[in-house]
Amino acid sequence: MRPSFPEAQLIDTPNGKVPKLYSCAECRSGAGLDFAFSMAFQPIIDWNQKKIYSHEALVRGTQGESAYSILSKVNQTNRYQFDQSCRIKAIQLASQIQIPALLNINFLPNAVYQPETCIRTTLEASREYNFPLNRLVFELTEGEEVQDHNHIINIFKAYQKYGFLTAIDDFGSGYSGLNLLAKFQPDLIKLDMELIRNIHTNSVARKLTKAIADVCHEIGILVIAEGVETLEELKVLVDMGINLYQGYLFSKPAFESAGEIQFPSL
Repeated sequence: MRPSFPEAQLIDTPNGKVPKLYSCAECRSGAGLDFAFSMAFQPIIDWNQKKIYSHEALVRGTQGESAYSILSKVNQTNRYQFDQSCRIKAIQLASQIQIPALLNINFLPNAVYQPETCIRTTLEASREYNFPLNRLVFELTEGEEVQDHNHIINIFKAYQKYGFLTAIDDFGSGYSGLNLLAKFQPDLIKLDMELIRNIHTNSVARKLTKAIADVCHEIGILVIAEGVETLEELKVLVDMGINLYQGYLFSKPAFESAGEIQFPSL
């Protein structure tokens, strides 16, 4: 089952109706949207190397307002255009502030009709802003229900074909979980922060997290623990062999900036 689009967003082609395409310049100017937005960036750190592994682009209002203030305006009519505009805005700002490592961009699976169409927008933005394609990571947000796993797999395979890294965000909180992982292995998974919260006092969460981390290690998937806020949580996760982290303990999201990072002592 492919995602559906309202008639206002579709154009006729020899292959049937497809979403209207906008140029990189049109997306940058907000074509197809009746609201503006920007991005904050939060680092993902490599604990062993004590360096930045990546930065995740997080949607914000133009004055730094919350993600909800923007995401609450996204609906079936504008979802496709918002997804495309997010890619361009993330790449534009990452290049502008000279993000030093990988760039993680969230994508809405129900907004992707044909992966090649969305990739075209990404390629244009990468060329225009001189941001290397091999530094892009596309994250599937698991919080959005997807009934057709084959559609997701086709998206991931298309992204990998172009050399993009792939990730499943909020693993363990959504609708895909192990079923999707059995069919397709992304480059990374990000453990949901609710699994990480107070893991040092939750023996069941520790066992589940350790099991997921061990399986991912065996099949060659990197694990990111997100939402790490305390030294107690970090110590448990480090003891499990997890190396990549994201959370307030290291750095909060920085509006239109790479922010500052700290590596606490255990």
